[in-house]
Amino acid sequence: MSTTDIKVICLESEAFYKLVDEVIQKLKSENNQNSKEQWIDDAEAMQLLKIGKTTLSKYRSEGFIRYSQIGKKVILYDRFSIIEFIENNVKESF
Repeated sequence: MSTTDIKVICLESEAFYKLVDEVIQKLKSENNQNSKEQWIDDAEAMQLLKIGKTTLSKYRSEGFIRYSQIGKKVILYDRFSIIEFIENNVKESF
């Protein structure tokens, strides 16, 4: 690559952060449109959370994640509430 191929773009910090925010919002929007179904079974919920059946039941009974009980043994979980639960438990590094 020669120096004539390099292009530099200068932005004020406020414009840069606004651009970054817009890119993040666009990616989130596209991700929501392309995501799988909202309601998932216990196997997929456990896979998303990397937990077992007992912990899933605990999260459900303590109201950490949304669910819908269609029949006595048929329980579906709200994928978006699981993702929100994960996001709410993020620990930032120092």
